Amino acid sequence: MTIPIISSTSNAQVKQLIQLQKKAKLRAEQDVFIVEGIKMYQEVPQKRLVHTYASESFYNKKRELFDGKEKNLTIFTDRVFESVSDTKSPQGILCLVRQYHYSWRDLLGGQGENALIMALENIQDPGNLGTILRTAEGAGVTGILMTEGCVDLYNPKVIRSTMGSVYRMPFCYVSDFGAAIRELKKEGVKWYAAHLRGSGGHDTMDYTGPSGFLIGNESKGLSDKTADLADAYVRIPMCGQVESLNAAVASAILMYEANRQRRAK
Repeated sequence: MTIPIISSTSNAQVKQLIQLQKKAKLRAEQDVFIVEGIKMYQEVPQKRLVHTYASESFYNKKRELFDGKEKNLTIFTDRVFESVSDTKSPQGILCLVRQYHYSWRDLLGGQGENALIMALENIQDPGNLGTILRTAEGAGVTGILMTEGCVDLYNPKVIRSTMGSVYRMPFCYVSDFGAAIRELKKEGVKWYAAHLRGSGGHDTMDYTGPSGFLIGNESKGLSDKTADLADAYVRIPMCGQVESLNAAVASAILMYEANRQRRAK
C-alpha cells in the first residue's frame, strides 16, 4: 500500500496537531491527547488509538511496525514532523489517543479495602504530575484525585513524564475537592496530609487499610481548607535547613512507605 507523504506545514492535519499540542481546551473538545515516542506508541491500548503519524525516515527504518495498520497512518517529511513534535529531538513517531474518563469511585481500585489514593491540590509542574503518576503505578496506588487547578494531565510534558502510566493509572479531576475527599472518607479511606505541622513521622502511621495522601501545591503547600480534611498530619523528617521536599519526591516517599507496610502485612 502506497502511503502519501505530507511535505507542507500548511497541511490541515499538521496545523491541527500543532494546536492540539498547545491547547488543553481543544484536546478536551476532540477528546484526544498526543503521545510521542516508540515506547509510548507500542503501549497504547489499541482500542484507544485514533491515528498514528511517523516521519519519513522513521517509517523507512521501522516499516514492520505498521504492517496491517497503514489505514490509520500518516507520514510526514522529517522537516514537517519536527514542526508538530513537542520534543527537541523527535523519535519520529507520535499518535492521537482517545482520552480517559474516570469518576472518583474508580480511584478505589474495585475493592475499597485496598484503596491507596493520592489527592493533589493545584500541582502546577508538568514534570511533577507525570512523575507522581508513574511512581504511583509502581507503588500500587489505586487512583489519583486532582483539583481543577492542577496542570492538565494531557499536557505533552506530563504525558512524557508518565512513561506510559497514563494508560493504566485511574485519575479524576473534581470541581469540589473537599466533597470528593469526604465521599471517599465514607468509603473508608483515611486521609493523611503531608504537612509541616505534622507531629508524627510519615513512617509511624498505619497505611495498611484504605488510605490516601493529601499533597499540596509546590510553593504554597496544602490550603488550610484541604488540610483540615485530614485524619492526621504526617511529616517527612528533614536534615539540615530543608523544610520541605519537591512534591513528586515527597509523594514517592509516602507512596512507597504505604507499599512497604502492605507488603510486610
